[in-house]
Amino acid sequence: MKNVSFQIISKAVITAAFALLVSSCATKKSSARYSPSFDPPAKAVTNPSAVKVKLSTSAQRVYVVQGSEVLLATPCSVGTASTPTPHGTFSIYSKQANRRRQSSPGAGYPMTFWMEFKTAYGMHWGWVKPYPCTHGCVRLPIKSAQKIFSMVQVGTPLIIASSHPEDATIGKTLPVLDDSTLADPPDSYMMGSQVFTDAAKGKIYTY
Repeated sequence: MKNVSFQIISKAVITAAFALLVSSCATKKSSARYSPSFDPPAKAVTNPSAVKVKLSTSAQRVYVVQGSEVLLATPCSVGTASTPTPHGTFSIYSKQANRRRQSSPGAGYPMTFWMEFKTAYGMHWGWVKPYPCTHGCVRLPIKSAQKIFSMVQVGTPLIIASSHPEDATIGKTLPVLDDSTLADPPDSYMMGSQVFTDAAKGKIYTY
């Protein structure tokens, strides 16, 4: 009788442990974070002339590299198949912390920490999704945009390719960011001056 009871208890324990494991894995796979909460660690730039930015469009990752050392890594969003982010080697030739969209639709929308690398194409703050969703620009989480903006200078190289070696290392450790269900701030905020005041502090709205 004791053996039967022991077997029943053992099966129950194993079943509960398996259920917990499956639940844990499911939670991990489905977990997502909003980009305003993402704060990438960044190492200090010690040699600005050795800094370059690498963008992987397939992995949607941006890496700020000094020599062979990754100083900062962040998720991003790139252009769709019909409006792709251009590939090639560019240089950041214009920086503007407080910039607004010039064309319609969406004229006046903030594109803070603008870093232009090709006419009408730039890296800047924007809502991040785990799939290509832009018209060709590169959207960054607010804190990532703020830090990268301070780390690069006019003339910093930007290498855009479908993949980079860092995708298989540090790129894999980055979280999934998905702002698709994040409520939009009111237009009065986005079109006002407060959005730039907040951006300077590495934040957006009340998130």
